[in-house]
Parts: sequence; structure tokens; C-alpha cells
Amino acid sequence: MPEVQLGREYLRNGEYEKARATLEKWTRNKETVGEVYEPYLESLMRLKELGEAEKFLKRQIKSDGDNPFYLLDYARLQESQGKIKEADKLYAEALLKAQKKEELTYRLGKNLADKDQADLALKLFQEARKTQNDPLRYSIQIARLYRILQQNEAMMEEYLRFGSQEGNTDLVQGILQDEMKDEKMTLLLEKLLYRKVQEVPNEKYYGEMLVWYLIQQKEFGKAFIQARALDRRLKQEGQKVTEIGFMAMQNKDYEAAGKVFEYLVKEYPKSPNYPVYRRLLINAKEEVVKTTYPVQLNDIRLLIGEYQRFFAEVGENPRTLEALRNTAHLYAFYLNEKDTAAVILQKAIRSAGMDQDFIDKCKLDLGDVYLLKSEPWEATLLYSQVEKSAKESPLGYDAKLKNAKLSYYKGDFELAKEVLDILKKATTREISNDAIELSLLIQDNTGMDTTETAMKAYAAVDLLLFQNRTEEALASLNALYEQYKEHPLADEILWRRANTLVKQNRPEEALADLDKILKNYSVDILGDDALFLSAKIQQENMNDKDTAMKLYQEILQKYPGSIYTAEARKRFRNLRGDAIN
Repeated sequence: MPEVQLGREYLRNGEYEKARATLEKWTRNKETVGEVYEPYLESLMRLKELGEAEKFLKRQIKSDGDNPFYLLDYARLQESQGKIKEADKLYAEALLKAQKKEELTYRLGKNLADKDQADLALKLFQEARKTQNDPLRYSIQIARLYRILQQNEAMMEEYLRFGSQEGNTDLVQGILQDEMKDEKMTLLLEKLLYRKVQEVPNEKYYGEMLVWYLIQQKEFGKAFIQARALDRRLKQEGQKVTEIGFMAMQNKDYEAAGKVFEYLVKEYPKSPNYPVYRRLLINAKEEVVKTTYPVQLNDIRLLIGEYQRFFAEVGENPRTLEALRNTAHLYAFYLNEKDTAAVILQKAIRSAGMDQDFIDKCKLDLGDVYLLKSEPWEATLLYSQVEKSAKESPLGYDAKLKNAKLSYYKGDFELAKEVLDILKKATTREISNDAIELSLLIQDNTGMDTTETAMKAYAAVDLLLFQNRTEEALASLNALYEQYKEHPLADEILWRRANTLVKQNRPEEALADLDKILKNYSVDILGDDALFLSAKIQQENMNDKDTAMKLYQEILQKYPGSIYTAEARKRFRNLRGDAIN
């Protein structure tokens, strides 16, 4: 009706008397009163004509006693005049009428929430559940009201209740991910989920939600413990457990991955996936050995023995060929038996049949072996073959990155940077990040002198490190630092030296270099790297829990956008004892 639109326009402009005059005549007609009810009542309230407002509301209640909105507005009018008992009685009556029908419950609940009456809205939804005999209904609405009322544990319970209904799990997980941006909410959810699992151990839903939560926190070891219990009880054939194993490997949590694949090997020896489980179990052990410094050659030989027993047990076939690559890597990079590694890789290539991806992987590995042997031309030949064969694919990008690094090692920085700038847009994050990192290193440290002596010497050290010639590399780094303390490369030299010292199990010396970075270059690109590595050394090598916690907390405060933030928070919480086992 044009009059209603005009009346609303008057209200928006603050012309309340005109609004009232325009709308009043339509309030006498039962067919039109519904349209003018809200703007007319608002005009009376704005004009403080409370007597007229009361008459109008009483007339509406008499005309339609089942409409809870009239009772609600009358209750608010009474409350505004200090008539609390009368208001409470009217509120109760409005809620009673609304809770009988789902549509009215939703509408009145929204009205109450919009008018900052969250406590009454909550009461309405809770009572409507009982009246409508559905304890799971209105969970989202109730959860949001609990949030407004700052009753966070009750809010989480309602979200979980909502997620337990069929088809809602993904939606509630999305909601909870937003809530978990807050540390307190995260801890609250964790405690609640553990409690629910203990209270209703046979309820599959809560167990699965706890597994999901632990995966979000990258607590793969704890996620495995919960998933294993579900796997055994629900006879899931290792499906979820396997997913956790793969995620643990991708996130470099090799200890957790080892436990997962050890379980799968023991529980499912007849599974068609057994060869994969067996290989990944050895692979996880391998990664633990390779990242426990100093690396023990005897442990490397034991790993090779495990791979050999694996081949004897399941044979050399397409499902076990990846293990051949792993074996070759151990021979080449740790036992310095480069010719043996090359023979194994050539054998793997011959056995690959039509699997071009696997052949390309082996060629990249073989190229690395030639680089270890200081035969860069042979290496680049193999890398270039893969570039051509796997064009516009992750393997092709990897080959291109290896060729760019070869140019870098040789001191051809212009060519290296040209290729790296293309690779910045690579499809895989790892390759893209590596390309960006090396490109920035070249960009920041070239062009300062025509010979680029410092950068060439630094690149030569990087090649020595790739070739596992650690003692030579360390001696070169010592000389470089003494010569170039004032050069922009100084922090990079310290960073390389610190990492090399860690691998030699010389944590005190590594910490000294990291301390220099933090004191002199903390605002530069390596600030958060140095702080995180210092914290790790304090935790893992020095067993200094308090200092480690302090440093992890410093990362969270000084570098909130760092790639180390999630891991620092996780380690800090575990050291503090927040996580529940």
C-alpha cells in the first residue's frame, strides 16, 4: 500500500507525527492492520504516546489473542514503564504461544534476539524443544544465543549436537574451524570432545569429531590413537587410519606415521594395500633416522636391510618400486656409494614398464647422483629430459627447479633467476616456495659488485652441502663469515652454518649463530626462522623446556603471520601441558 510506504518514509526521516497520521486510519481495518502494525506502533512509541500504544496493543490482543507478537510488544511497553511483574507475565504468555509452532518459534526467537533479548530467545527455543518433543531442534539458534550470552561451553555443546544430525557434520566442522581461531575456544572444544568420548564411548560421532579436531591441530599421533579405537570397534578396515598416516607423512610427522603404518602392517597383513603399508612403515623409520642428528651410518644400513627383506617378502613389482628409489637415495646420500645407487635407479627404470611418471622420478634421482659425483653435465641432461617429458606438471617443474639450482651452483645467477621467476607460479606450493626463496636470495645479494665473488662462494657452499661434504662446507662457511661480516649475505651465512652445526649435533654453536641473527637481523627475512630453530634446539637438544616455551611464545607474539605459527602454538601447548591425553 502506498500509504504504508509513505508512513515508513516519514519514520525514517524522523517525522513521527506525519507517520502516525498517515497510518492510523488503516489500523481500524482487520485486513490492513497487519501491514501497518509495526510502523504505527513505532510512531506512537517515538512520540511517547504510551497510553495510545497500550490501547492499540490491547485492541490487537483482543482481536487476535493467539498472536504472540502483540503480547511481546505489550510486555516491552509494560517493562518500559517499570511494570516488571506484568511484563514478565506477558513475556511468559508470548513464549508459551510461540513455542507450540515451529514457524512462530523461529520468528519470535529472531525478534527477541534482534531486540537484544537473547536470554528470552534462549528460553523460548529451549522450551519449544520440550513442547515440540525434539531435543535436537534449534541447535544452531541456541548455539548463537549462547555465544551472545558468552556461555561458550554450552555453545560448543549445541554445535556438536547439531553436527550429530545426519548431513550436518561438514557444516558444523566449518563453523568450529572459525571458532578455533581463538585459542581459548580451541582448548574448550578439545576438553569437551574428550569428555564426550569418555561419557558416550560407543557413540561413533563424537569419536570421529575428536579425530577431526586432532587432525586440524596436526596432532597426528593422538588422532591415530582415537582412530585406531574406532577402527577396531567399527571394523573400518584401516580406512581412516590410513588417511591419518598419509597426512602425517605429508606434514613430516614421521614418528606418528611410523606408528600408523606399523599398526596397519600388523592388523591387515592380507590387505591389498599391505605392500604400501610395509613400504611406508620403512619410509617413516627412514625419515626419523635421517632427521636424528648426527645420522648414524649403522642405522642407514639397517634401513637398507629392511628394504631388502621387504623386496624378498613381496617382490619387486609396481607397488614396491618406490622402495627401490628410497634404497638408492640411502646409498647415494648417506653411504657415499654413488655407483651402487646409480645401478639401482637404472634397474628401477628398466622395471617401470610404461609408468612414465616413475621413470621421470628415477631420472631426477639419477641426475642428483651425477651431481653428487660432480658431473653436472650428466645431471642437467637428465633433468632436461624430464622437463621435456613432464612438461607443465609438478615433475616437470621439479626438473626445471633442479636445472635452475645447477645454474645457481655454477654462478650463473641471471639464468637461474630467469627460470626461478617462472617457477614462482608453479602449481605445487613446495616448488613455488623454493623458487621464491632462491630467487630472493639471488636478487638481494647480486649486483653489488661486477664479479659477485661473495655470492659465487656462497653458492659453492650450497653445492657442497647438497653433496653431503659437510666438513668442507663448514670450513668454507667459517671463512665466508670472517670475510663478509658486513655483507648482506652475513645472515644467510650464519643461517646455513647454524643448520649445518645442528646436523653435526653441535647445538650450543648453532644457538650462538642463531643468537647473532636474532640480535642483528631479527627484522630481516630469517628472523622467524632463527627463532623457531632456536626454540626447537632448546626443546629437543638442550631439554630446556622453559626457554623453549618462552621462544615459542615469542614467535606467536612477534611473528603472528609466520609459517611456524601453528607448529609453535602446538609445541607451546604440549610443553605447557594443555593438551589432554
